[in-house]
Amino acid sequence: MGGHSHWAGIKHKKALLDAKRGKVWTRIVREISIAARLGGGKADANPRLRKAIEDAKAANMPAENVKRAIQKGTGELPGAMYEELTLEGYGPGGVAIFCEATSDNRNRTTNEVRKIYENNGGKMGSAGAVGWMFQPKGDIWVAKGAVDEDTLMGVALEAGAEDIKTEESGYEVLTAPADFDKVKAAIAEKKIAIESAELTMVPANTVKVDGPDAQKVLKLVDELEGHDDIKDVYANFDIPDSVLAQSEK
Repeated sequence: MGGHSHWAGIKHKKALLDAKRGKVWTRIVREISIAARLGGGKADANPRLRKAIEDAKAANMPAENVKRAIQKGTGELPGAMYEELTLEGYGPGGVAIFCEATSDNRNRTTNEVRKIYENNGGKMGSAGAVGWMFQPKGDIWVAKGAVDEDTLMGVALEAGAEDIKTEESGYEVLTAPADFDKVKAAIAEKKIAIESAELTMVPANTVKVDGPDAQKVLKLVDELEGHDDIKDVYANFDIPDSVLAQSEK
């Protein structure tokens, strides 16, 4: 899990520093609309919508944008109808890659993402090809300077966390999806600063990749994440820290 944890930490840093605010907002707007369509427009009764609105605030999205996205989702305003799809496959070195996407044109998105796989030494498979290798989890990151490990462990485990990992970049708290909000609230209640918190997909096992294959995998993941319709990319690689650190630059 070391590879997953380190890469997850890097992804969080990238998100915080992402200058492409327009793209970030586009993805959040889609998530808000889908969440509102599936669970209603009231955030207090819709955890998914509540999380999307929190992400919008963190990205400094104007409240009016959030309101319009909700209204498009509930049908109060006209707008494109987005659907969710998964695009799964393998990268160089046999790395499993699981992408979550939102699209208003399934065929277009599928063809474009297949091309990204093929151009980077990977191959897209059918639905379910690698999804079984990943489990949904709540993922909460706390900077090391925010609290000592024992204190965080006591708070998080008492609130229902499944595991806590100490990484170079901070502490990673893993929860069952159903316990995510409860654990996150317990940590915040103790005035412990949370660097990031999200629902994610964690691989059951990892594949060691190094050398040229490692660079190819990172390039493939980077291009997938850069596609407008891709919401999240998860992979089960275990790449040396020195190689991962280079990807931050």
